[in-house]
Amino acid sequence: MKISFIGAGKMAEALMARLPASENVIITDVNKARLNLLKRKYRVELAKDNFEAYCQGEIVILAVKPQNMSAVLANLAPQLKSGASALSSRIKLIVSIAAGVPLAFLQKGLPGVLLVRAMPNNPALVGKGITALAHGPRVTPKMLTKVRKLFDQVGETVIVPERLLDAVTGLSGSGPAFVYLAIEGLALGGVVAGLPKKLAFQLAVATALGAAETLKVTQQAPEELINLVASPGGTTIEGLKVLKRTRLSRNLLEAVVAAAKKSKIMSKRWAKE
Repeated sequence: MKISFIGAGKMAEALMARLPASENVIITDVNKARLNLLKRKYRVELAKDNFEAYCQGEIVILAVKPQNMSAVLANLAPQLKSGASALSSRIKLIVSIAAGVPLAFLQKGLPGVLLVRAMPNNPALVGKGITALAHGPRVTPKMLTKVRKLFDQVGETVIVPERLLDAVTGLSGSGPAFVYLAIEGLALGGVVAGLPKKLAFQLAVATALGAAETLKVTQQAPEELINLVASPGGTTIEGLKVLKRTRLSRNLLEAVVAAAKKSKIMSKRWAKE
């Protein structure tokens, strides 16, 4: 199976870096230096332009920035309509990882193609992400399985209806930044309490990873695990008093909702284009 990448940024690289060696990959990007770097690094094939990349791939990943999507579709559409290549008429699957660009807009730009939207997140760069997939009409379970296997290379994958993608963006899309901020606070607290900075950050990162893995493995509610750590009259209780007073949980809730609302606003603008 040949996979094309139109756009070769960090997320595209995260995917191509973890594809099985048997996969055929062809890429294109406006940044020629970036293309040459990836060619040397992963031995991928370079396309002369977006149309060649589109024609060659069985799965075509649109990995361009949202603000560049209109230009990419405008570039592809006339060539597809004119039937400039017999290859362009092959049944293929288009997967967009451009945040906030709805399926309806993509379908309008590329009529008749099979479409999937993917919302990966930052930890995908190290193979620990989670990606939400939403698909358009006529995408079969077999096709969706192919896409899912692709994104499973960079972490977990879930299937959701498109109407949930704004909420997904607010939680798992923006969420890593909120977690990074929390880890930074833990580490700085360690420094203020007397730890060397490097050790404090090592402890903070390991603590966050361990806590997340414990939740995942035990399937217990956060409240249950909090109660296991917080012995009556102990040190954890004192810290929790501060967090409850400063409304940490509520602030995180509001941050996710705010990010989701912004995603919805950004998505709606595409309806006007």
